[in-house]
Amino acid sequence: MTHPNLLVELFVEELPPKALQKLGDAFAGVLFEQLKAQGLTSAGSRLTAYASPRRLAAHITEVAPAADDKAVSHKLMPVSVGLAADGAATPALLKKLAALGADASAVPQLARVNDGKADVLFYNSTARGATLPDGLQKALHEAIAKLPIPKVMRYQLADGWSSVNFVRPAHGLVALHGTEVLLSVKALGLAAGNTTLGHRFEAAVQPVVIQNADGYAQQLREEGAVIASFAERRAEIARQLQAAAERVGGGVRPIDDDALLDEVTALVERPNVLVCEFEKEFLGVPQECLILTMKANQKYFPLLDAEGRLTNQFLVVSNISPQDASAVIGGNERVVRPRLADAKFFFDQDRKKTLHSRVEALGKVVYHNKLGTQGERVERVRAIARAIAEQLFAGIGAQNPELDSLDGEIARDYLLSCVDTAALLAKTDLVTDMVGEFPELQGIMGGYYAANDGLAHEVAHAIEDHYKPRFAGDELPRENVGVIVALADKLETLVGMFGIGNLPTGDRDPFALRRHALGVIRMLVEKELPLDLQALLAGAVPAFGDKIQDASGALADFIYDRLAGSLREQGYSAQEVDAVIALRPQRLSLVQKQLAAVRAFSALPEAPALAAANKRVGNILKKAEAEGAVDPHVNPELLQEKAEQDLFAALQRFVPEADAQFDAGDYTASLQTLAVLRAPVDAFFDDVMVNAEALDLRLNRQGLLKRLHVAMNRVADLSRLAA
Repeated sequence: MTHPNLLVELFVEELPPKALQKLGDAFAGVLFEQLKAQGLTSAGSRLTAYASPRRLAAHITEVAPAADDKAVSHKLMPVSVGLAADGAATPALLKKLAALGADASAVPQLARVNDGKADVLFYNSTARGATLPDGLQKALHEAIAKLPIPKVMRYQLADGWSSVNFVRPAHGLVALHGTEVLLSVKALGLAAGNTTLGHRFEAAVQPVVIQNADGYAQQLREEGAVIASFAERRAEIARQLQAAAERVGGGVRPIDDDALLDEVTALVERPNVLVCEFEKEFLGVPQECLILTMKANQKYFPLLDAEGRLTNQFLVVSNISPQDASAVIGGNERVVRPRLADAKFFFDQDRKKTLHSRVEALGKVVYHNKLGTQGERVERVRAIARAIAEQLFAGIGAQNPELDSLDGEIARDYLLSCVDTAALLAKTDLVTDMVGEFPELQGIMGGYYAANDGLAHEVAHAIEDHYKPRFAGDELPRENVGVIVALADKLETLVGMFGIGNLPTGDRDPFALRRHALGVIRMLVEKELPLDLQALLAGAVPAFGDKIQDASGALADFIYDRLAGSLREQGYSAQEVDAVIALRPQRLSLVQKQLAAVRAFSALPEAPALAAANKRVGNILKKAEAEGAVDPHVNPELLQEKAEQDLFAALQRFVPEADAQFDAGDYTASLQTLAVLRAPVDAFFDDVMVNAEALDLRLNRQGLLKRLHVAMNRVADLSRLAA
């Protein structure tokens, strides 16, 4: 039997746009789950969520008018407790039955079941299924209580005395089961009906009387001039934006911004995209400034040309569709003009002072009460950047001896000079008018002002890029100077915050330390920098003097945790990641090669046995090292058993080859070379007693295992691959 479909709508005042989609999904989702939990839906029931600026609604298919009755079995108590010797019910049993709505007349029908220890009394009854009005009332209460409301409002109801808490004042409730109004359902001081309101200005009728649960969306569109579905409204806006851009021509396109599209979708009920423009003279201002003010303040969609440059035209998503839209277009053009004029004024004023002249002002800007001012922070970033540059040159120099030439010295000095200048000036745009008005432009404006001051392009790019990557998937700094300053900036934050004990907890990470750690990882890995992590952390600590405690160990753990999580997200197994990260690799740029080698090794037939043997060797050595260090030196004359002689010979033959391959960076070949040790290792454990009674034999065999362990675990801790 097919049951009618259900519609529930809460009609409210304008909802917070940035939270609308989440509110709509949560409201509908909890309603559906609660009705399902009460047995009022079927396996084929489907949910459709609706959310517009003034309504949250849910449409659920196949909702029963009442849930089926259920057989319920209640475990009461042991027979010896519930029944007296003559079989009469004890007071304890009668009290338990009363709590279940039964009395002494139910005693003869009680079931006796042995639970393995004693006979136990059970009361079997039938629970009446919930009716839809009662079930929906409960579900609606839960849905409202569990809404992820950003900020609750308290408002007075129509009676003038009562008040309720909700995201916005509610003015209407619809509850339709097919065509039947569930009159007994109430919420937020409202009784359920079948009427709602359409668009404020363009509805064909007001109010809109919903005839049937299934006609809700169509009636609202046709009679109320409202697209109730968030997804449909969003798709319609995207379609109109593209169509409007094509009408403008010249290959222009609206800016791609999902967050802006979501917010605008939450602001309009029936979208109408219009083309507007502003004076071309404003295009002399950096386009990031103009784009930001149009997006953030006005919710406009700037139009970009084929090369990604801003044009003087933009798109407005209007909530009304007049026959003559000129007044709407003119109004929006008038509104945006002062915003653009402000941006031009800030830009012109800021360029009257050089970035160098602003350095002193940073000493008056507090960064953190335990870490001092932005001026002090700049000096720390400069020191850390110099240390990173020296380490980077040392690493590159080891691979490129020609850097010892005169040309190499000049290049080194030039890079160090650019790094120091960029680190000194990177934060100066914080005290400009433009960044004061638009904090999102920090770094970007510094790059423009550096170019205006005639600084080298490496310096200007580094100032612009030193916040990168700002978010997951963001691009990295373009050049080495920017990479060094960006690393220094992020390490200063990480080392400083860890040094004062200001660590992330749960979802709280006010200084974005997780993002900073991932940024450090990405730069080290994707730029293939020859830098050791521990050296980087140790090199940053002295810049703080006595302001912090050295927390390099905890910070390294934090970074390795972020690295492990990132690698698992990239598709590597937990075992593969654990095997590599267990060695605490210092060159993060080599981790991908180590993982590839581990994956190739795992596919070899010898891998399981060698991994298990490695785990066994590790346990033996751990116990032995508890009594003192194990010397990996082996005396061949003390090798008595053939199996230990064969293992020693195999190590002598194959380990040098594997080590040479490791040193050459061919980790896959190194592990595959060592795979031939499986047979001698298996024979060793079958035939040799490691913990021999004779001390010299025992130490020699432990030393042999130590050599094996060291050789096998240069690429990864292979014991982590054991099942």
